[in-house]
Amino acid sequence: MENKENTLPLFFNGQQYFCPLELTLDVIGGKWKTMMIYRLKDGTLRSSELQHLMPGISNKMFTQTARELERDGMLRRKIFPVMPPKVEYSLTPRGTSILPLLYQLSEWGKNLSE
Repeated sequence: MENKENTLPLFFNGQQYFCPLELTLDVIGGKWKTMMIYRLKDGTLRSSELQHLMPGISNKMFTQTARELERDGMLRRKIFPVMPPKVEYSLTPRGTSILPLLYQLSEWGKNLSE
């Protein structure tokens, strides 16, 4: 059986990957990216609401994570021109497409604690 993973490189955001898993982990890897996506599963949240649902994340890491996910097309950031500034985050179709896998990972984690 031929290994099709090594037949063609993958390109995403100007980066070249030779393994689909490497690309996947680059987009959603790390503690905060998956948590941010998972917390947005039920719909749009204001910046402060989303950050509140992610205990332990610093302001700097929150902003960095949101920007990376926005850059990779996983979430949408909407800025309202009001004072004080209001920012809302929501998942894009690409971001929503990863939810079934995150639900499975969540269930797997629950089973670990039994």
